[in-house]
Amino acid sequence: MPLSNAISLIKLLFVKDKELYVFIHRITGYYPRDIRPYQLAMVHRSKPVKMPDGRWANNERLEFLGDAVLDTVVAEFLYTTYPGKHEGFLTSTRAKIVQRESLNRIGNSLHLDSHVHALMHSNSHNSYICGNALEALVGACYLDQGYQRCRKFIINRLIKKHFDLNDLVKTEQNFKSRLIEWTQKYRVTIEFELVDSYTDADKNPVFRTAVILGGIYASDAVGYSKKESHQSASKKALDRLRMDQQFCEQVLSTALN
Repeated sequence: MPLSNAISLIKLLFVKDKELYVFIHRITGYYPRDIRPYQLAMVHRSKPVKMPDGRWANNERLEFLGDAVLDTVVAEFLYTTYPGKHEGFLTSTRAKIVQRESLNRIGNSLHLDSHVHALMHSNSHNSYICGNALEALVGACYLDQGYQRCRKFIINRLIKKHFDLNDLVKTEQNFKSRLIEWTQKYRVTIEFELVDSYTDADKNPVFRTAVILGGIYASDAVGYSKKESHQSASKKALDRLRMDQQFCEQVLSTALN
C-alpha cells in the first residue's frame, strides 16, 4: 500500500466526518488531506453555517473557483483531444460539458444530494443544487490536492465516466453559441437583455432574458439561472429565424457593412 494511502487510512480513524471522508474517496479516488473544504462544498446558500471567526458561509465561493478550474481543464482536454478542430467546435463542446444541466445530472448520479445541507429538495427547480455542489467539490479538490490531481479527477472521473464524447460532438445543444455564430456570419449585432428577475413560490430565483438582433426584439424566455434563460431565449430566436421569413429578412437588413 502506498505510504500516502496508509497515512490517509490512519487519519480516517481520527477524522470527525468519517462518512464524508469515505464518500469523497469513492467519488474522487483519493483521500482528502483536509476535510474542511469538502464540508463547506456541501453547504448550500439556503442553509449557511457559522464559521469559527463568526462569519456565515456557504459553497458559493468554492463554486466560483470550481467553475473556473472546470473551464480550464475541459478546455485543455478538448484542445489536446481534438487537434484539428476549430475554435467554434471547441467552445461549443466545452459548453455542453460544463452547462448546468450536465453538471446537475452528474451531481445527481454521484448522489451529492445525500450530503448537501439545504432547505430545499434537489429534485425541484432550485438553481441546480447538485450541479452547484459538484462545482464546489471541484474547487475543494483544487485547494486540497492541487491542480494536477484535480485535473486527473475531472478528466477520469467526470468527463470520461459521464460523457460519450463521440455522441456529444454529434449533438448541438448550445443554442446561444449557435445564435452567436449566426450573427457573426451575417454581421448582425446581438444583445442579451435581462428584462426581469423574481422569485417563484418556492423562493427560487427566476430570470427573464430577451434576445435583441440588430436592434430588433427576437424572443424572450425564463430560466432558473441567467445561463438557462439565455439558452431558452436563443433557441426561440433560432426557431423564429428559421420559420419566419419576414422577420429573418428584417434582421438581415440591419447587417453591418
